[in-house]
Amino acid sequence: MCGIAGILDENHHLENQQVIFNDMIQTMKHRGPTSDGLYLEDHVALMHTRLAIVDVEKGLQPMQINEYTIIYNGECYNTEELRHDLEEKGIVFHTSSDTEVILHAYIYYKENCLQMINGIFAFAIYDTKEKSLFLARDPMGVKPLFYTFVDQILLFASEIKTLLAYPLVRAIIDEHSIHQIAYLGPGRISGSGVFKNIYEIKGGEYATYSSSSFQIHPYYELKAQPHTDSYDETIEKVKSLVIDAIKRQLVSDVKIGAFLSGGLDSSIICAVAANHYKKEGKQLSTFSLEFEENDLYFIPNHFQPTSDIPYIDLMVDTFKTNHTKIKLKSADLIDALYRAVDARDLPGMADVDTALLCFCEEVKKHVDVVLSGECADEIFGGYPWFQDQNRSYFPWTQNLEYRQSLLLNQYQIDYHHYVGSLYHTSIQKAPFLPNASKEDIAIQQMTYLNIHWFMQTLLDRKDRMSMANGLEARVPFCDTRILNYVYSIPWAYKNHNQREKGLLREAMKDLLPLEISERKKSPFPKTHHPEYLKILRQELLKISQSDEPLWKIFNKEEVLKLCVEESSTPWYGQLMTTPQTIAYLLQINYWIKKYKIQIQ
Repeated sequence: MCGIAGILDENHHLENQQVIFNDMIQTMKHRGPTSDGLYLEDHVALMHTRLAIVDVEKGLQPMQINEYTIIYNGECYNTEELRHDLEEKGIVFHTSSDTEVILHAYIYYKENCLQMINGIFAFAIYDTKEKSLFLARDPMGVKPLFYTFVDQILLFASEIKTLLAYPLVRAIIDEHSIHQIAYLGPGRISGSGVFKNIYEIKGGEYATYSSSSFQIHPYYELKAQPHTDSYDETIEKVKSLVIDAIKRQLVSDVKIGAFLSGGLDSSIICAVAANHYKKEGKQLSTFSLEFEENDLYFIPNHFQPTSDIPYIDLMVDTFKTNHTKIKLKSADLIDALYRAVDARDLPGMADVDTALLCFCEEVKKHVDVVLSGECADEIFGGYPWFQDQNRSYFPWTQNLEYRQSLLLNQYQIDYHHYVGSLYHTSIQKAPFLPNASKEDIAIQQMTYLNIHWFMQTLLDRKDRMSMANGLEARVPFCDTRILNYVYSIPWAYKNHNQREKGLLREAMKDLLPLEISERKKSPFPKTHHPEYLKILRQELLKISQSDEPLWKIFNKEEVLKLCVEESSTPWYGQLMTTPQTIAYLLQINYWIKKYKIQIQ
């Protein structure tokens, strides 16, 4: 993957801003440590940092073809099909990189090329003849693309920190930002960058900018379609789509591996990849995460009923992967808590982010690309809330009264209306057929909600924590072909045997050991060591002794109760309980200080 950024200033020439552009490039070097490049012409500057994955020698960027210049972050998994299509139209290629294919596809098909790409991407193309800019983001929003306007100047970048490196862009939050942080965080409203006046191109959108006109257009929208396949036909189609998505994402000119938790999703990816590699006489590298002394302190619960370790060992033994176990200490999480904010540019999922950041740092020592199991739960119905449709708010943020109690009075609002209106507006956008059953409509609404909210938080996390280490993370389940097909499958099929992801289990069971295909869902591993909570409470007490920015938003007296009390209701999702709530607040405090944020 890579980092991209650009400026289009129709009122000023940019030649004298080279130092600024270099500073912006430096903020993206973690995303692309291989090389960097700059395209500069009068009113436009395009910046790129490259993590070379395919055609290492020739795929340099920015890449120019006639009057078109592209900067591209992503991977196209149907490159060869697109290349063949374009070659039949007389186009001659000079590299084997997907960047050249994407650019030629745009030149030939314009925005219609987006319908043809199977992949994850964010890219910008500047047309020197028309003096116009084209921006696009992949359908599922795997790769980020932020933008802002300041003094009639358009700036865009893969990460917010790059925008903030431009001298005219200020780090400001207002009451709307605070409401997102307090009532929705670490989730955020789609299209919002949380910072005031910083926005994000949504997944499935493209934007055009010409003659001071900036317009955003959707090009991908989820649709409900009649499902006419029998159950057995559905099983075969799901199996075929999943296997094809995984195999497509094994293309790379550098070392590739896979995350392995012993859960259903990562095990499916590892099984398909290992079998594919075996046919080529190669061995798949797999990586798992453990926490020191977790075996002493792990207590089974509804969300995390079993330890991962026995299942990981079973997968490694079955598929003979080249496996690396990475073990973290509680102190590692504390040390990286603030580095995770630097990576995300926002407060995040606390040690759930931090653990992934540290994990990716170690994995990068072995491979440059990994496959990961995100998005299966959202598409196939893997979360507990798919089984409970009696909701009026987002099911991953049910503790709104508690959240409000931590805020200063001036920031407290009618959270029933604020969160409830966002929830109901979202589910009303979910497509369904006129004759759909009440149950299937409810499931489609929940799927739509997960795709556009919860999954985006996890994709943000995966992109920032991996790319902070120059590690490319691919997510095979996040394939629009899978989503398009599975969305309209009846819940009775998806919920086969009344099991979460029952359809996926059934479709892939022949590839996996029975213990894996029957294992109850278990979330991303976290530490259960009491020392972690103890250290976090010490950190919180430490900042309570001074005039920290956290206390300009949150009620110190209420927050400090976390040092003596524990909440049984997670702050967010299934993983953020009392330790992670404290860590989240510590991240907010650090974020405001580090980014020198002005609170309006």
